[in-house]
Amino acid sequence: MDLKAGLESTDTPVTNESQSVNKRGSIMATIEDDDERLLNRIGYTQDLRRHFSKWSTLSYAVSVLGVLGSVPATFGSPLSLGGPAASVWAWLFGSIMAQIISSSVSELVSAYPTAGGMYFVTKNVVPDEHAAIWSWVIGWCNLLGQTAGVASVGYTVSQLILAAASMNSHFDHVTGTYAYTPTALQTALLSWLILVILGVICSLTTKKRLHQIVTWFMPINVLASIAICITLLVLTPNKQSATWVFTHFTNGSGWGTPFSFFLSFLSVAWTMTDYDGTTHMSEETHDAAIRGPMAIRWAVTISGVVGWMLTVTFCFCATDLDAIINSPTGMPAAQIFLNAAGRGGGTAMWFFVILVQFFTGCSAMLADTRMAYAFARDGALPFSNFWAKVNPYTQTPVNSVWLIVILTCALNTIAIGSTATIVAIFNITAPALDMSYAAVIVARNIYASRVKFIPGPYTLGIWQKPLNAIACTWVLFISIVLMFPTIRPVTMENMNYAVVVGAGIAVFSLGWWWAGARKTYTGPKTKDLIQSIASEEGNYESDQRPNYGRVRGLNFVNTVSDGVFHDIWVYFFILYIYISPYRLKEDGSKLLQLSLREEVSLPLMSIYLDQLQ
Repeated sequence: MDLKAGLESTDTPVTNESQSVNKRGSIMATIEDDDERLLNRIGYTQDLRRHFSKWSTLSYAVSVLGVLGSVPATFGSPLSLGGPAASVWAWLFGSIMAQIISSSVSELVSAYPTAGGMYFVTKNVVPDEHAAIWSWVIGWCNLLGQTAGVASVGYTVSQLILAAASMNSHFDHVTGTYAYTPTALQTALLSWLILVILGVICSLTTKKRLHQIVTWFMPINVLASIAICITLLVLTPNKQSATWVFTHFTNGSGWGTPFSFFLSFLSVAWTMTDYDGTTHMSEETHDAAIRGPMAIRWAVTISGVVGWMLTVTFCFCATDLDAIINSPTGMPAAQIFLNAAGRGGGTAMWFFVILVQFFTGCSAMLADTRMAYAFARDGALPFSNFWAKVNPYTQTPVNSVWLIVILTCALNTIAIGSTATIVAIFNITAPALDMSYAAVIVARNIYASRVKFIPGPYTLGIWQKPLNAIACTWVLFISIVLMFPTIRPVTMENMNYAVVVGAGIAVFSLGWWWAGARKTYTGPKTKDLIQSIASEEGNYESDQRPNYGRVRGLNFVNTVSDGVFHDIWVYFFILYIYISPYRLKEDGSKLLQLSLREEVSLPLMSIYLDQLQ
């Protein structure tokens, strides 16, 4: 049912009530796109087109994390460093911490749903005199961290494909090696091809192709994960005991068992990051202020559960620990697949690992290109006007897409000459992104007395400060751990050079700032804040946003002082209207169906319901 048509047309006589209905229809008709109005109030024009729905946004958020691709690719690290128990418990605890970090991120990006994500939020949580340098450093940290992440995913897909080629070549039982062993040059060249293919996909129009493609990412990811776990548990002979899986720790690092456990967080840290990746698609998402945070939270929950399920399954099926860690395929998870299902079955399961990791690369590149677009739009990149252009046909930032393709291919070229260097660049991905989030969270709290934060539709309420504190403490701790060398004694070959890359990012961003950027870059180019949201009934107060969830007098968003948990039952009400039609009947003559799926958004619905009261 078309809502506007339903409101504007009626067979009932013209009465005061019907005039009231027509007036409401007029109000609804004048607000064609509340997301665009919100973006305009923030200070940007709607150059991109909003085609991502609730389900494609959730699917995108899950695919950014891509557990089926990421867990097998990184499983060897926690297994070799801390043993099966470290792998299992590090993933579980790391997922809980990821949920806390993502909650803090969701609250901030809900207030400012733009393609800049946390970079744009920075401008609105620090004083004006510090906004430029804060935005500059956070922006570069986020952009370079995401670019390193895209490069690492492209390189990982290449490794997964070549591992499949290796395990399908002739195996020499005498030497314990396969006839084909990929070289660094082959891995880098294949990663270039993969990144170019990803660039082509990310250049597509979101309306007819990209949105439809992304919708399939989540179901394939989750269903394939469940199928693989069942297959492995059924086919693997002589599985390990539960006692061994959940209690057997090892000291594979040489740093001692406790620190080896902390080093085992590498897998979950590399997988469960880029939380604001979904928010970089905000300007292409309907109801981004609501759907973005919801997608982030659900994605972390789904990925945490599925990732833990995969990790536990792999540990049960790790029948010969030493042989699996030292697999000739170079991938312990691939050896587990081979042991369970043989060459044919193992390759079939490995295909889905490759496919999902490719999905992750696509989603990560989308987020990275939108960040580059937002950064260029604000004049922070060389030749910003060129990189910020939106293709008139696809209505996507195609130039920014190919900027990222060039940068990621250049990064992966380093692998040809130095594996240690490229690993260091990849290792900085999680710390760089998480530190950029933590810095904004810290700024929001330390400047709270000077800068008024106006929450969006998702807020932590009374839990904001404790959750923020836990998130920042964890990010600081795990970032330090992940920059430690994983093996002791430390040599030039096994040194973790991530700290050098991190220092390089800091020197680069601050050096460029003082060299000249401070004279030209003023921060995100927007109006200071949303001052008012006009309607035909009047204006909201200058320090208020649209009431995103005011339904029959209920507030979806309470103030920070009141907290969401003041009316916790509202969550169930909002969940009801979010997943099913909400019907209103007026004077027995008009049945209006307000569906949050496609027909009308929460902000729009709240304005209409305000008129009913």
